[in-house]
Amino acid sequence: MEKIKKHTRPTPNRQLRTGNFNKAVSWTATLRTKRNSTVQLVKIFATATLTIGLAAAAAAQTPAAAAAQTPAAAATPGQKMAATIIRQWAAGSTNPAGTGQWAYEEGVLLDGMAAEWHATADGADFAYIKASVDKYVTADGTIAGFKASGHTLDDIEMGRATLLLYRVTQQDKYAKAAKFLEDQLALQPRTASGGYWHKQTYPNQMWLDGAYMAEPFRAAYFATFQRPAEFYIDAPPSRFDDIAKQLLLMDEHMRDPKSGLLRHGWDESKSMPWADKQTGLSPEAWGRAEGWYCMALVDVLDWFPADHPQRPALVAALNRVMAAVLKVQDPKSGLWWEVMDQPPHSGPMMQKQPDGSIRLGVAKSDNGNYLEASASCMFTYALAKGVRLGYLPPADAAPAKRAWDGIQKRFITANPDGTLTLHGTVKVGGLGGTPYRAGDFAYYLKEAVVDQDSKGVGAFLLAGSEMDQASPPTSAQSAGVAFENSKKYQARDQPHPTSVTALVDAWFNSQTRKNAFGQTELFHYKWNDDSNNGYSFFGRAFRRYGVTLATLPAAPTRAALADSKAQIYIIASPDIPSKNPDPHYMDKASGDAIEAWVRAGGVLLLFSNDRDNTEFTHFDTLADRFGIHFNPVLSHHVVGDDHASGEVVIPPGTGIFGSGFTAFMKDTCTITVSGPAKALVTDHGDVMIAVSHVGKGVVLGVVDPWIYNEYIDGRKMGQYRGFEAAQDVAAWAVSQAK
Repeated sequence: MEKIKKHTRPTPNRQLRTGNFNKAVSWTATLRTKRNSTVQLVKIFATATLTIGLAAAAAAQTPAAAAAQTPAAAATPGQKMAATIIRQWAAGSTNPAGTGQWAYEEGVLLDGMAAEWHATADGADFAYIKASVDKYVTADGTIAGFKASGHTLDDIEMGRATLLLYRVTQQDKYAKAAKFLEDQLALQPRTASGGYWHKQTYPNQMWLDGAYMAEPFRAAYFATFQRPAEFYIDAPPSRFDDIAKQLLLMDEHMRDPKSGLLRHGWDESKSMPWADKQTGLSPEAWGRAEGWYCMALVDVLDWFPADHPQRPALVAALNRVMAAVLKVQDPKSGLWWEVMDQPPHSGPMMQKQPDGSIRLGVAKSDNGNYLEASASCMFTYALAKGVRLGYLPPADAAPAKRAWDGIQKRFITANPDGTLTLHGTVKVGGLGGTPYRAGDFAYYLKEAVVDQDSKGVGAFLLAGSEMDQASPPTSAQSAGVAFENSKKYQARDQPHPTSVTALVDAWFNSQTRKNAFGQTELFHYKWNDDSNNGYSFFGRAFRRYGVTLATLPAAPTRAALADSKAQIYIIASPDIPSKNPDPHYMDKASGDAIEAWVRAGGVLLLFSNDRDNTEFTHFDTLADRFGIHFNPVLSHHVVGDDHASGEVVIPPGTGIFGSGFTAFMKDTCTITVSGPAKALVTDHGDVMIAVSHVGKGVVLGVVDPWIYNEYIDGRKMGQYRGFEAAQDVAAWAVSQAK
């Protein structure tokens, strides 16, 4: 959401502030000309390669945004695969022929695209997701072609992409579609123990597949519309208990006690021919089924309340299943087998003899089992994400890396045109039905293995997004190139993972809005706000390092700051009456508490705003303590698409950012520094970013909220590298945390 402006005509910006003004204008014009030429070339490529659906979605955007969304500059395997899909598959399809339907195959593909968008801020990924969902969700929220009578969990999965679109765009139609899917689950048949039937046609059966199809969507839905926690207020009690129940029923009843692996299916009635008459379990541990369950756990934990009593049980279940998965990882390739615990053997085997002795027996031939792509990608994703977020031990990062390397070597072909092909995904796997599927070893090996399957591709994208965060790319370009705003941007080194909490203020900025169902929710510079106003991408920058995100919806007393266990505290754009009829102003008690917290080693980030959009008088009573004074002016005023007025040169050598680049700060104040504060970034004589070391702590002051979603998520202003800047600020803050 753009800031509300009271000035309708342009105001002079950055004029006659230094003797170098004319030189700066000339340099800026040259840079803009070069960038516009690049944009036009990239637009030509995009027009020639993107699908009709995606091109239509991008057509309403600015040329700069379209350039930011082109897949031309993809670099990592995940980015290359996302660009391949955008180029080769029409939105709303699961194959090059352009056909598709509302189903889990499309859903997991879009999950992968969403993960890539979150990890790279490539706006083309989001445009593809939106165009795909819009193929099915109509203006009134109806899902075209949805068959409710089937009561299949598979058809719930794509709700995740639908809910993402609501959270980003705030369009009611997506919320209505998500509610429809949640309402369907209220009608889903259950086993005697309370577990969801996988489908109406599979009575009394839980399949591991269903964990991924339903539970991450439900967790995201409840966090968006039900959760009475940090982001949402005045909400009814949550229903996370049942999500935990579904996942823990599987952990309790579907585990093979010998291998520790979970079996594909569990018939609680024990009536199916494939079901063991004592346990009700299917015969084998199928790789992709196990992968669905592992991914479900790490994705559900994204949304699960931190204080929920069942959260530790879910983390424990994840550790149990991943320990079993790692035991059967192929030591040579780093990958996993279609039937997980029956690798093929060739050569002499030790065999038990009739007399009970163990002797060297005859050679055993290959049993036909094979390494499978989708499961290998799923385990890579679950391992890497689990390590990054602290659910799994750091040692699990090494097998994830081995697996990712193995995936590239065994399953990926890099084509001459720059696209990728993923080989080795089993097309399907099930139990019972017609024709009958026995779920035994022979059955799983009979199913077709195909190339570029959407389920495998989606899992590959998920794995790639995590591996990019686990092993961030470093620029091959010279660090000495200044004022760069292209893909050559060189980010600073990441800090080592550590136990840090980043706290965002919800007291001095406590604006609320009504969601699609009339619930009151906090928004504006909040971790959980995915809309233009939010800090969700900034939050993900912290989460790259395993940082815990928290929100303080009360005054920052000494006790509140101590209870938060935060090492980093962010206050952005304090409210004024036009923004919030009941604003909370900075006072002496709050200032004393914050100053004491900083002096003890805290890292304080202060993001101000322009004179018409934030409060200065009271806020400066805090900032002045550190020698950072925010001036109540309107600077860098941008009218319409005159983006140049908001350009700010970030030079190299700041100690926070990588090589220099051109940033975008629209409608800002300025800073006057004194005492311990030092100017870090200036623009034509105006201080834009300052840093102050006080006691054991440090304060960063910025003249704008700056790194909120609208200007860093790649959908609009990706050319200004705000996404990388957010990562740099987060990395610096973590490195400074005591």
